[in-house]
Amino acid sequence: MAQDEKGSEKVALKRELGLFSAVSIILAVMIGSGIFVSPTSALERSGSVGLCLIVWVTCGLLSLLGALAFAELSTVVPRSGAEYAYFMEAYGPLHRYAGQIPAFICSWVYVMLLRPAEVAVVILTFAEYGVQPFSYYLDSLSPEAMIRLKRLIAILALGLITFTNLTSVKLYVKVQNALMVCKVLACFLVIGGGIWWLSTGHLDLLKDPFHGTTTSPGNIALAFYSGLWAYDGWSSAAIVTEEIQRPEVNILRSILIAVPTITILYVTMNLMYMATLTISEMASAPAVAVLWAERVLPRWLGFAIPLGVAFSTFGCGLSIQFSVSRLCYVAGREGHVPRVFSYVHMEKMTPAAAVAFQGILSLICLLVGNIIALIEFASFLTWVFYGFAMVALIIMRKTKPDAPRPYAVPIVIPWLVLFIAIFLAVAPIIHEPSPKYLFAVGFILCGILVYHVYVYKKRRSKLLAKVTYLIQALCLVVAPDKED
Repeated sequence: MAQDEKGSEKVALKRELGLFSAVSIILAVMIGSGIFVSPTSALERSGSVGLCLIVWVTCGLLSLLGALAFAELSTVVPRSGAEYAYFMEAYGPLHRYAGQIPAFICSWVYVMLLRPAEVAVVILTFAEYGVQPFSYYLDSLSPEAMIRLKRLIAILALGLITFTNLTSVKLYVKVQNALMVCKVLACFLVIGGGIWWLSTGHLDLLKDPFHGTTTSPGNIALAFYSGLWAYDGWSSAAIVTEEIQRPEVNILRSILIAVPTITILYVTMNLMYMATLTISEMASAPAVAVLWAERVLPRWLGFAIPLGVAFSTFGCGLSIQFSVSRLCYVAGREGHVPRVFSYVHMEKMTPAAAVAFQGILSLICLLVGNIIALIEFASFLTWVFYGFAMVALIIMRKTKPDAPRPYAVPIVIPWLVLFIAIFLAVAPIIHEPSPKYLFAVGFILCGILVYHVYVYKKRRSKLLAKVTYLIQALCLVVAPDKED
């Protein structure tokens, strides 16, 4: 339990995440199932091995620039919540009504829909690949029974994730760090197997690396679009700023370690895939890494890749829920979600109500079924928020010139990331116009209505008061002590 200046215990979140854990969070969120299952879109769009590798390297460098801008923002606004906190600080003072809307919409989209849906998707992927090593024993099951089994495993995995995040930050750290090591070992297995494959003379697919390179600016743009989406998650450490030890130092260090590491892993793994499989084979494979393993690895190692995907997805879901529960916690302090979600467990010092709420929302998404569509319609908003964060950085260079800045990026970096964010938000709409984007607008307008009634007008209800009391009793949470 945290202590105040007099040495007495106080109820508050504790700083239990060191540098290794901060690196682990970034790796956990950025390395999901994509690099193992479907890293193909950038290759299809670029048309050649050479241009595809250039795209992956460039996207890693661009992601690093965005992460460095967030590192500065985390020193100017040393609070959890990442872009949500930055919006409150930059835009809140500008206008009494409209100033808080960007932050509210950010929490509305992330807390109520996008992150719970993402957790549900990665947990379903965990169930899919978690049963593969045991497929020999499950052959007698009908397809319907297999679907029910995988759904049950997903629900149990979601319960385990929620229990871990409810119990303590220390338990989360231990589990996440162990899973991070496992998923990195799976990446090294692909790289090591690929090096062996090349050393035995299998160089045919790499002899003319730029053969078939696209000349279409649209395809090149979409190849970068696919690559940048794969790198998303570099802001993860900034979301939990208040629980990182020495955040003014460790957030920057974790970014400088994690993002280049992931860039090296992504580029090298894609090279190994493309040295083994043709473009058409990669495009048609249900899971690229599994097909690659069947061709390269000995049969006794065949279980390792599905197991690596399972470890990777479980760790990804664990960290996404950990991060979004902190966003829910911060939004509760500002009154943008019910304040009970900013309360802390009396003994475990975790935002137990926020964690439980996220677990319930993910369970609903998991049971609904077609959650990929939910993510597709809302995911492009992630880069809208990144763009607003860059504008917030530019604004606070003017409004907070004397704020502590142990590290400051060249001003050209937020402008460049802003341009990238605009491209990534607009590109899918232009490339594939769809009614789902109108649904996104409707969801945002619904959020603005909720903001007007319950945040700006501060409308209260007796029912909400009773629900708050019930949540407090069930989750054993109390309002945290205020900082001195």
